[in-house]
Amino acid sequence: MPASMADRTPASLSLLAAAVALRRRASLEWAASPLYHAWLSWPRPEGLAATPRTLRPADPENGRRILAGAFVIDGETLAMGPRGDPWDRPSPSLRFASGLHGFGWLPDLVAHGDPGAWEALRLTLAWRRLFGRWNGFAWDPAILERRVFNLACAVRALSAPASDAEAEQVAGDLARQARFLLDVREGPVRASERAAAAAVAGAALGGGAGARLLDRALDRLRLALPATISPDGGHASRSPQAALELLFDLTTLDEALVQRGMAAPDELLRANDRLASAVRFFTLADGRLAAFQGGEALSASYVAAARAQDELGERSVPVVRGGYQRLAARSLQVVADAAPPAAGVWSQAACAQPLAIEVLAGGRRLIVGAGGSPQAHAPAALRLVDAASTASVGDAACGQPLQGFAARALGPRLTGAVDAVEARRHEAPGALWLELSHDGWVRRFGLRHERRLYLDLEADELRGEDRLTPAAARSGRDGRRFLSFVVRFHLHPQVSALVARDGRSVLLKAEGEETGWWLRNDALDVALEPSVHYLDGRPRRSQQIVLRGQARLDVGAKVRWKLSAATPGRADDSLVDVGRRPD
Repeated sequence: MPASMADRTPASLSLLAAAVALRRRASLEWAASPLYHAWLSWPRPEGLAATPRTLRPADPENGRRILAGAFVIDGETLAMGPRGDPWDRPSPSLRFASGLHGFGWLPDLVAHGDPGAWEALRLTLAWRRLFGRWNGFAWDPAILERRVFNLACAVRALSAPASDAEAEQVAGDLARQARFLLDVREGPVRASERAAAAAVAGAALGGGAGARLLDRALDRLRLALPATISPDGGHASRSPQAALELLFDLTTLDEALVQRGMAAPDELLRANDRLASAVRFFTLADGRLAAFQGGEALSASYVAAARAQDELGERSVPVVRGGYQRLAARSLQVVADAAPPAAGVWSQAACAQPLAIEVLAGGRRLIVGAGGSPQAHAPAALRLVDAASTASVGDAACGQPLQGFAARALGPRLTGAVDAVEARRHEAPGALWLELSHDGWVRRFGLRHERRLYLDLEADELRGEDRLTPAAARSGRDGRRFLSFVVRFHLHPQVSALVARDGRSVLLKAEGEETGWWLRNDALDVALEPSVHYLDGRPRRSQQIVLRGQARLDVGAKVRWKLSAATPGRADDSLVDVGRRPD
């Protein structure tokens, strides 16, 4: 049964969830058995081989805090004093605990030379005493994947101050955890990431143990990459952040293979080229990523680190990638989500937000979405249509995450999401425009959402039209029924908004900017309401512009809007039809 059909069939999902839960229970019992862990411990590594280098930028200030006795992860703090033990006390949150056990702090400590290496070794051995055998949380595949990668990149630094026995323990633990990671059977989602992390560990470890681990992981990676990365470089989850993170891992692996004198598999080379192109596309004028489909914008320095080896740079930026479209004028930059969200197992972080947009003006973000991600443990509500800059009808959703037992077994994948999105791109001298539509409201209301985006290159302004059109003829009382609809524009936390005296025009100003941008519209009602946007992993308060209207089921409705610079002395409140080709 196709994934989209299964996601719409509760009985199918219940049966699948029950089967997965039974299989997982058997896997957990085997994972906890002493016999299995004894088998994982052999053969033992014989020293070290390559020195993998993580390209993710280290934070020396965070390393100094750890040396002083405090872990700070995503804004939360765990103080334990100098040479304290973070493993024998509760973490501030689940998100904090995930980062702590994922060892993402290792590069920050290692950046401090010998003192950092000594402390990193002490903390690693302390973790080993409590969690080295098996633990349902610490050995969760998502956490284990990150710990294996980070340990592999730091194992040589940890071994430098260690005794022979301690160095052997650290290398043996790395091999054991990497083998466990390769035994994880959780389907295709993150299979490439798990294989890449295990392969980096195999490249770092010496002797036959390292070679066998590396060969096994590369075989697994060859099979996983074609399912994870599309020919145009998009990640199967459609998350820009997922593409960036996988590029980090694969680039590290590629360098480690060079150190070992091995040729990288063709699949790895193709994947790196495709991901580099995708990251180039998703990097916007402020240096951050477009934040769609469960991905955050991330910091400009973090994104720049992934692109440091991109030889093409800005010379070859595509305009279409992975179902997304880019439009750019002198000051304005627009990215539109012009494809359905990922389906089935790949939709565990996907968002049911068809035709969502982000808009930058003068290199600053004006219009955004909620930007939540699984790493930030953002609420599930941020995956719904109301959390994006797009249109919604009534109080309905265009799909929603699984809940309850099914979600615990299958993950919070989307159900009932849009599966048909149409996109047409047009280019002419002085203008770019998109004609987009989706069927997310047809099943329930018989209405299609059509969004037209027209970028006037000469005037440097964006004109938009959101139209609801009947998908089938209606008659009688049902056809004359009215439904409320809303077009939302979520604003970046550093953007202020003020409704003009006409009650419709809204002035947008980015923090520190003297001039702003007018968002003019012909909606029945205009309001400013609270919103939230995840920035650097944390929720920030923001605002949203809400345009309300009424649509009759047999006629539909439309709202026109225009974003233009608030030039002093200029009064141009006209609304021009979009999608019309210039004469």
